[in-house]
Amino acid sequence: MTFSELGLILPLQRAVTEAGYTTPSPIQAKAIPAIMQGNDVMAAAQTGTGKTAGFTLPLLHRLADGKPAKPNQARALVLTPTRELAAQVEESIKVYGKYLPLRSAVVFGGVKINPQMMRLRKGVDVLVATPGRLLDLYQQNAIRFDQLEVLVLDEADRMLDMGFIHDIRKIIAALPVKRQNLMFSATFSKEIRDLAKKLVNNPVEISVAAANTTAQGVKQWIVPVDKKQKPALLSQLIQDNNWHQVLVFSKTKHGANKLTKHLETQGLKASAIHGNKSQGARTKALADFKSNAIQVLVATDIAARGLDIDQLPHVINVDLPNVAADYVHRIGRTGRAGAVGEAVSLVSADEIQQLKDIEKLIGKNLTREYIDGFEPTHELPNVVPRTAKKPASSQPNSRRNPRSPTAKNAKPQVRSRRSPRAKPQNKSN
Repeated sequence: MTFSELGLILPLQRAVTEAGYTTPSPIQAKAIPAIMQGNDVMAAAQTGTGKTAGFTLPLLHRLADGKPAKPNQARALVLTPTRELAAQVEESIKVYGKYLPLRSAVVFGGVKINPQMMRLRKGVDVLVATPGRLLDLYQQNAIRFDQLEVLVLDEADRMLDMGFIHDIRKIIAALPVKRQNLMFSATFSKEIRDLAKKLVNNPVEISVAAANTTAQGVKQWIVPVDKKQKPALLSQLIQDNNWHQVLVFSKTKHGANKLTKHLETQGLKASAIHGNKSQGARTKALADFKSNAIQVLVATDIAARGLDIDQLPHVINVDLPNVAADYVHRIGRTGRAGAVGEAVSLVSADEIQQLKDIEKLIGKNLTREYIDGFEPTHELPNVVPRTAKKPASSQPNSRRNPRSPTAKNAKPQVRSRRSPRAKPQNKSN
């Protein structure tokens, strides 16, 4: 099955093709037709299954044919548990809706509310929000729901776990009775089903398995390092190991640009791809990377979607993703078809929760590799005490390639690293 066979309008098909997709994931193949038929849907799908496109594509398909949003109105509402997920969903809406005359906005707490109120004045076709901030805006008459056609609860289980149930009930009470309801959740517990009874009407239930495994041929390890040291460590790892075709991930567009400039100052040929780059610039950067005209490609998660690079040897996460399943997606671009690949993550103390989420998802602890000269000021918690011997070589900032992956559910291994060029000396135990 292809996206064109799902019956999506041509502007959406064009955007999906440009994003690098040709075949729907299992959740997309099941959810898109059900939603396009106007059904309420309850879908059991974890992050990483393609669920976001599973509801954004049919949502945009529906909204493309209808009256524009009036001032302070929203035609569709997507509720998410966290600001990070809200921003990611809204970015997906922009990517897939780029050829449609639709307006979208994202609102969440922790930032000033006035700019969000200004953004809503003209009305939006799709509003992505966290529950608390949405209620604040509603209580200040900044948003109304008279035109609302569709409600989406994304990661409903997490919203309940985070104590949003009362906020969600208040929001639902403010919505029109006649609307389409879409619930996406990793699991459907009793609490979720109790909520669903008051929300959905004769829903189509969909369930797909999560793709949470990583390729056997990928050597995964992390380097504990202070955040400010990451750019220097990145360039040194690439240079000392003489790595080529290195795909580097940054969480932000600004961060991708800064890393690219740093790499270039160190004599490495690099390019960045992200949402602010034109399609032509991204196409050229990818072509240069595949042909080895550049050594390093720095990408954000959204821009890297759909990248297809045969036998990519190295992936480096300068920032850990906020969503654990994105880690699986990132490193899944190496070690394909039985090939050997290497995935390195530079982890600072402010990324502890992301690391825990990743290790829980993949079912194993990742080896900690300390790089001489880049030892962090703040150690990562739950790390085995550092008992590894210091490298024999006295050369600073040196390292060697790891050879042993950690066993599943074992405590994290901790090792020092030295340069492959350094000659080992006798060491005492």
